[in-house]
Amino acid sequence: MHEMSICEGIVQVLEEQACAQNYKSVGKVWLEIGPLAGVELESLRFCFEAVAKGTLAEDAKLEIVETKGLAWCMKCSNTVEVARRFDACPTCGSFQLQVTGGDEMRIKELEVN
Repeated sequence: MHEMSICEGIVQVLEEQACAQNYKSVGKVWLEIGPLAGVELESLRFCFEAVAKGTLAEDAKLEIVETKGLAWCMKCSNTVEVARRFDACPTCGSFQLQVTGGDEMRIKELEVN
């Protein structure tokens, strides 16, 4: 379950930033995650709660902002929305797609005390 290590990384970033920016606790964390990032969202929520125990993010609420999966089709030159990697182009049916968005996972915003 790589979601556990992802959450450990998130908490590590929160702790590093707490030292750098002098805050004591985190009330809310907004994560921006695309459908092509390879993350199971419910597992991430569960793991965040477990990993955050005993840290400055123990009572933090996790908000997930889902982005769209986007790809550029090499055959028809359209930017199209895709739900999964290796989907066909919804316009022309080609599988020659280059992902241009939706594979990101980042901390978008924090509410701190």
